[in-house]
Amino acid sequence: MSNIADKFEELGVIPVVVLNDSKDALPLAKALVEGGLPCAEVTFRTAAAEESIRLMHEAYPDMVLAAGTVLTTEQVDRAVNAGAKFIVSPGLNPEVVKYCVNKGIPVTPGTSNPSDVEMAISLGLDVVKFFPAEQAGGINMIKAMAAPYTQMKFMPTGGINAKNINSYLAFDKILACGGSWMVKKDLVAAGEFDKIRDLTKEAVQTMLGFELAHIGINCDNEAEAEKTADAFDGLFGFTKKVGNSSVFAGKAVEAMKSKGLGAKGHIAVATNSVVRAKNYLEMMGYKFNEESAKFKGDKMTAIYLADEIGGFAVHLVQK
Repeated sequence: MSNIADKFEELGVIPVVVLNDSKDALPLAKALVEGGLPCAEVTFRTAAAEESIRLMHEAYPDMVLAAGTVLTTEQVDRAVNAGAKFIVSPGLNPEVVKYCVNKGIPVTPGTSNPSDVEMAISLGLDVVKFFPAEQAGGINMIKAMAAPYTQMKFMPTGGINAKNINSYLAFDKILACGGSWMVKKDLVAAGEFDKIRDLTKEAVQTMLGFELAHIGINCDNEAEAEKTADAFDGLFGFTKKVGNSSVFAGKAVEAMKSKGLGAKGHIAVATNSVVRAKNYLEMMGYKFNEESAKFKGDKMTAIYLADEIGGFAVHLVQK
């Protein structure tokens, strides 16, 4: 499960899709890819699901596709043959889970209580769905269940939306969230795929939460850095704070004691997840200076883009 789990974590949001007509599969896939979420959980509760997965996989082979609401081993085979990379179910059916595990097919069964989690552990799983998330106790329930089961990761689905998704993703035991607010059935039925693309982009931006953190100004030496910080302190009351390599004026201005990256300095952009932000920007074609990455444990907390903007190096920083 590790490779697919890593991809879940990078994506953060898995659109949960119900397709009643396979003709909608390709325009929907295009909308999701263009919106920045090249993934989907296509629920197997409609007759069009199998063909929809096949069409999406053929057109977008790198798209992470799941078959959702899988209830039988026969559905597992149909879904995988169509191109699904993993299986999702609303509950924990030991027969289905064992079948997937024996065949090496990633599977995330639904859980809602400690007994379900213990059953999942006994079957060799370390990632489960939590469903229905909001109705089953939400993020507080997940935190309570995660405490004794330290190796288990969760993928909540059910009642997740733009208003509460970041409260879920902020918890490090959650890999990703399933959600349908950007792919509502009425939008699909009406063929409003441009709207779905835009809502997907909004979902990504909400998840990443980009904000300007501070601007770094390159100075020739420590004296110039202090003079620069003093100016902002005197003008605007941005309290000066001297550090090892720079002098801050408040939180928004950093005067560097020596020239760092960027011809003029650097701009720090804060995000809810450096890993997810990096993944998203790389999908858009941007490159990063991998040597600049900083970590806290195994978690990336900062990294610079490869190219400058207006003479400034730009880096992501973890909120």
